[in-house]
Amino acid sequence: MDRVTRLASQKAVVIFSKSSCCMCHAIKRLFYEQGASPAVYELDEDSRGREMEWALVRQLGCNPAVPAVFIGGTFVGSANTVMTLHVNGSLKKMLKDAGALWL
Repeated sequence: MDRVTRLASQKAVVIFSKSSCCMCHAIKRLFYEQGASPAVYELDEDSRGREMEWALVRQLGCNPAVPAVFIGGTFVGSANTVMTLHVNGSLKKMLKDAGALWL
């Protein structure tokens, strides 16, 4: 979990993902379309990906483990939560507050 926490705090938006996951792709695209430039960690391409995936499930209760989105170093949730925040207008404010957007 230490590695997940450290990586999650290194940039305004961090997404733990898998390259073969369609929901991960949709969430990454959403952030790019919002104007954010997230740090993306593809767990299936990382030598310690399984360890990080297990930490996301065990410590944060992510089920499924990906996509796992952190904004401003804080765990926000997975695809369902992020899409809800986007639809109700809260996501943009969170991104601005975290310094992920300039405007």
